[in-house]
Amino acid sequence: MTTALARAGAGPGRAAIRRRPGRGWRTGRTVTRQVLFYLAALAVVVIALFPFYWILRTSLESNTQVAAGVGGANGVLPSHLSGSAYVTVFTKQHFLTPLINSAIVSLAATALTIVVGSLAGYALARLRIRGTGAILSFVLLAGFFPTIAMVGPLFLVLKDLGILDSIYPLIIVYLVYTLPISTWLLKNFFAQIPGELEEAALVDGATRLQTLRKVIVPVAVPGVFTAAILSFILAWNDFTFAVSFLQTPGHFTVPLAIVTFGESQFQVFYNLIDAAVVIVSIPIALLVLFAQRRIVSGLTAGSFR
Repeated sequence: MTTALARAGAGPGRAAIRRRPGRGWRTGRTVTRQVLFYLAALAVVVIALFPFYWILRTSLESNTQVAAGVGGANGVLPSHLSGSAYVTVFTKQHFLTPLINSAIVSLAATALTIVVGSLAGYALARLRIRGTGAILSFVLLAGFFPTIAMVGPLFLVLKDLGILDSIYPLIIVYLVYTLPISTWLLKNFFAQIPGELEEAALVDGATRLQTLRKVIVPVAVPGVFTAAILSFILAWNDFTFAVSFLQTPGHFTVPLAIVTFGESQFQVFYNLIDAAVVIVSIPIALLVLFAQRRIVSGLTAGSFR
């Protein structure tokens, strides 16, 4: 009996001893997977950020360094940093004018997009309209339609109206970029808001527009904020419509003005171009960094029902 008890007592211990190597092996495999994952993530980050580093590096070079090319002391790490390109961009290239033009067009297009997109998104989310799915599909299809295919008809329309070579028609034209995605986002976000809020406002005597403005939009601030940011970025980065409809340098937006920077008869000074790119990218990067939580919450609206 003592032998049996000893065997019984030794059984779990032996089993535990046998399981320990398995647990250790599994733990080691988990650690290996984590290390490989972080190495892969680091490689992706380095590959993604290296072009931005190279742009920043080139923008801090002088014209002499750019003319010397890449290699030797002028390799991955620059031998001397210079801010002359940024000074030249604002003094000789008059970069402030394109910045103001882009700010006017982008902010106005964003404001108009939010107003129209909110009305369209609310109607698609709340009103009983036949063919809501087909309308929403058409809106998404319009967002994916090739932009270059719209240049010809829009050019003829603006020419007949006599409003070519002006930044203000671009405010309406940029709705081609901004309105489809904003309508889709706001429709999904409005659909998540409980209908009892609207019913209570309507019972108190509010109209549909008052309900949208005073009840729905304040609740849907993350979605509205996301739509505004995405609309602003799309309008700010446009090049196709700007190069098609603008001719006077004083009317150029930022992407179109950057193309003309740093060009001479025998050489292209990429430090001037990259300096302008850095200046343009900083506001967008800061906007996305500070508002990334709202952007994520707005983009995931409607994912779970």
